[in-house]
Amino acid sequence: MEQQQLTESIQFIKQQVDKIPEIAIILGSGLGALADELENSTIINCADIPNYPVSTVPDHAGIWVLGELNGARILALKGRVHTYEGYSARRVTYSIKLMAKLGISRLIITNAAGGINKNFNTGDLMIITDHINLMFANPLIGDNDLPANQRFVDLYEAYDKKYIEGALKIANDLDIPIKTGVLSTAKGPTYETAAEIGMSRILGADAATMSTVPEVIAAKQKNIRILGISCITNMGTGILDQKLNHREVQKTANRIKNQFIHLIKEIIKNIENW
Repeated sequence: MEQQQLTESIQFIKQQVDKIPEIAIILGSGLGALADELENSTIINCADIPNYPVSTVPDHAGIWVLGELNGARILALKGRVHTYEGYSARRVTYSIKLMAKLGISRLIITNAAGGINKNFNTGDLMIITDHINLMFANPLIGDNDLPANQRFVDLYEAYDKKYIEGALKIANDLDIPIKTGVLSTAKGPTYETAAEIGMSRILGADAATMSTVPEVIAAKQKNIRILGISCITNMGTGILDQKLNHREVQKTANRIKNQFIHLIKEIIKNIENW
């Protein structure tokens, strides 16, 4: 059933574009402005793609932008779907399966995240080095007919070591302050309690989000190389004496968008050599 759905989606997409992208970028909350930087772009509304799950979140536009950035052919996903919208982890990763069928082998995945590490500040960018899956859900559940090497996926260095090293060097060359750390993810849509933030810190997490991990697992299954970047849009509950709201997340992401776009552009320029 899913394979037929994917075939229908791919047939539609290939009717819209002449050139197949080399790199995909998933743009998290408030980070969609990068898609506007693509040249010679084709825009596809996700609602028009057969069988594609559609976002219900205000700042997740739900469009694919296919174009060129620094000489590379790019697919920018302006918005994603989440488990808190009622989608299963498997449905959340439908986009990843489409990427694999298009032949995409490189993925830059971004998100808005809450800071858990007390040395972080709002507006920091964090290169993801590893993750903790507190969703307690896995997008590969049910793939019972796959061979063992595709069913039992090794997540060792899920976040590509050479990509991490390359991105850190570029950030340093551009004098862009950047952190590294472990990302934890939960289903949401509520923000974590102060106790949950404290627990996550004990477990070794530096930031928390409501996305990303299912997509990374699915991409790793498809042998897609991954670079993950979080924008620390707020500090976790209990770290600062303030309440959290989605408006502040958007506000912080907007404040650092120029820096974020500059970093991603330089990464795109160099990633083929890593």
